[in-house]
Formats: sequence, structure tokens, C-alpha cells
Amino acid sequence: MDAIRVNNLSKSFNGFTAVDSISFAVPEGELFGLLGPNGAGKTTTINMLATLLKPTAGEAWVGGYSVAADRNGVRRSIGIVFQEAALDNRLSGRENLQFHAMMYGVGREERKKRIAAVLELVELVDKADILVEKYSGGMKRRLEIARGLIHRPKVLFLDEPTLGLDTQTRRHIWDYIKKLNQESGVTIILTTHYMEEADFLCQRVAIMDGGKFAAIDSPARLKDSLGGDVVSLEIGENISNLLEQFKTLTWIKSLKQHGDVLSLSLEHGERRIPELIQLAQRAGATVHCVQLRKPSLEDVFLNFTGRTIREQESETSGHGRSRTAGPHGRR
Repeated sequence: MDAIRVNNLSKSFNGFTAVDSISFAVPEGELFGLLGPNGAGKTTTINMLATLLKPTAGEAWVGGYSVAADRNGVRRSIGIVFQEAALDNRLSGRENLQFHAMMYGVGREERKKRIAAVLELVELVDKADILVEKYSGGMKRRLEIARGLIHRPKVLFLDEPTLGLDTQTRRHIWDYIKKLNQESGVTIILTTHYMEEADFLCQRVAIMDGGKFAAIDSPARLKDSLGGDVVSLEIGENISNLLEQFKTLTWIKSLKQHGDVLSLSLEHGERRIPELIQLAQRAGATVHCVQLRKPSLEDVFLNFTGRTIREQESETSGHGRSRTAGPHGRR
């Protein structure tokens, strides 16, 4: 059974289409990722599924409830961890959880059991009675995940759950999220612009670009679709001549130019490098650097969109508020 089902969902702000007729389904228990730069439409999609924004067009069901016809049913079925912290720093961790459980009508005895269970899950038992203002960034994130689970939702939305955290803390949060998904079976929808985060956590990812899905599949199959190895050549001059020659070679599965770098997807890259160098010499192109590696989700993103996530984020940040920001600046 699908925990989420979406048909041609769209959202426009003042004539601009932030999410453009996307369709997908997420089975129960899956950890599904929306991968893309700031401004791609990830948060707008989450906000529609969580009934915080009304879709301009299309339909969606979460936990079996229509986001248009049964908003209360959807809200009872979901938990959310927003990009921005939403904890009360003047309360302890336990008090934050108690307040949230009471808002969902969880009885006193059941409330105690659930709080104990989620505190243990995120390893905050010994910090439960400390004021949240004294928590580290990682501890606050773990507490927010615990709060999102206190009413036992069918679906948990995690919107950029490790944004702003250091590398070590981010890896710890990844472990908690994976453990949560595997042990509790809750369906998780994760938004991220971290390639390695999507690769490590998600069973499937949808690559979002300009409000649309550029591709959707498992990280492994998306990387395999590029065809073997990735060879990157940094070219000094005559790159256009070399590019035209490479386009005639049937054993090059895909070819992208990124500034003065050509990225080629091909089988047995280590064997093809000498031939590529010879072709460059014949074309009068100087090769400054050669790199050989296995495909990454960064390569996949570049292949499907023609740009890197960093390039797209720099474009949107250069124009103030993101192009897919809603009325309150959220993406």
C-alpha cells in the first residue's frame, strides 16, 4: 500500500510555477528523498503534502487521506521536522515532548511510555531534563525527530534535517534516521541538497530541478544509468574541437561540458584514457588534468540537469529570495 500518492501536483506563486505537475508514489516503510538545490521546489512539495500550502492543481493522498478533502486526517497521520528549529528553548527536552504529545491528545500514562521510548531511540535519556537552550545543534535535531514521532505518525517529513550541522554530527543524524526507518517501519520523506546524504539514506530519490522531476529511481540505478566510469578531462584550449570528436565515439555513453572540464561516462575508463589523450592531441587540445572515478549522484544530477547543485544554488542566492519561495520565504 502507498503511504503517499501524488498526481500532477503543482503550486504557483504570483504567476511563477514553483512545483510543476509532479507525480510519484511512496510505498509504506520507504525512505524516499527529494534531492535538489535550494529553490528546486522540495520544501514547497513537503508543505503541500503536509497541508501547510494549498496546491494550485493536482491531487495528493497521505496516509490514505486527501490533502484537499481531509486535512485533519493528513495531519493526524504525519510528523514534521522543519528546516528551522521549532523547539521551546525555555523548556527541557522532556517538557517539549510532553507539550507536543498533549497537543495530539495522548493520555498521561501513554504519554510517559512514548516519551521514554523516543528519548531512548534518539539517545537523549540522560539529557531529557536539561533546558533545550543548553543543547547542541545535533541534540536539538535529535529532539525534533523524537517530537515528530511522539504521536506515532504513519509518515515523517524531514526537511533538510542536517542543514548547518558539522560533518560528524550529520553522520550521527543519518544513523538515527536509518535506524528509525528500519526499526519502526515509519515512512520517511527526506529533502536534502547533500548528495552523500541522499546516497546513504534513501532507497529512492527524485532529482528536482526547477519544480520538476528530472529523474526518479534508487541511487544505485541512477548511477548505473551513466554507464560505468566517469573520466573528467580539464582542457586548456580547443575544447570545442575535442568535444565534437568525442561526440562521434559510440563507446562514450554520455558527455557533458562544464566550463573547461569534459565529463565522459564510459565502460573501462582506465583502458580508454590513453586513447582519449591521443584524440586530444590530434584536436590540438591541451589536457591539464585527468580524473577517473565511479559515478556519483553529483554526476547524475549534472547529467540530467546540465548543471551542478552548487551552480544552481549560487544562481538563486544571487537573486535574494529563492525562486520557489512561498509567501514566507520558505523553499
